Order: sequence, then structure tokens, then C-alpha cells
Amino acid sequence: MPEDLQNPRTPHAWAGPLISTLVTLPSAALALFFGGLSPMACDSCNGAQADGFTDSFNAAWAVLCTGLVLSLVVLVAGWALPWRRRHTAARVLLCVAAPTVVCVAVVAFTALVDWP
Repeated sequence: MPEDLQNPRTPHAWAGPLISTLVTLPSAALALFFGGLSPMACDSCNGAQADGFTDSFNAAWAVLCTGLVLSLVVLVAGWALPWRRRHTAARVLLCVAAPTVVCVAVVAFTALVDWP
């Protein structure tokens, strides 16, 4: 029996990745914008407080950028899965995971920065 008859295409497999893209990309852009403007929170800091903020910000920035790249990889994986019924659960998981990774990265960023 041909594989196409055993495992038919999912008719609307594109909907999950599309919705995930429409949520993930703007939220990642906002996270990057927020993270980029965060150093201005310590413009009036000096001495040890400024050094502590800078050290914590550098570590948090690396975590944020890594999380955003990871969310992009998960999003691409959601699009790249074959549009067959057996991949529906994995596609849904990846489509939900992409914006979730952005949220986790933002929470980790705000938690790691030593705000003044």
C-alpha cells in the first residue's frame, strides 16, 4: 500500500505555524526592543551599582538572545515538518513552544538583571 494512502496530508497543517509565526515574531521583536532599551534604566547609576547592573545585564542579554534564537529555530521546525497526519502532534507542540520560549526568555531576562 502506498505511503500516501496510509498517512494522508493534513488539510490545514499550515494554520498552526502561521498563527505561531504571527504571535512569535512580534513578541520576539518587542522582547528585543525592551531588552535593548533596558540599559537606560541605569543611566543615573554610578560606581558599584552601575558595575553590578552592567554585569547582570550582559549575562541576561546573552540569555535573551539565546532564547530568541531558540524560538526562531523551533518556529522553523514547526514549518519544516512534513504536512502528514502523523506529524500533527509534533507540529502543534512546536507551534505552541515557539511563543512560549519567547515568554520564558523575557522572564529569565528580567529576573537576571539587577535592576536599580
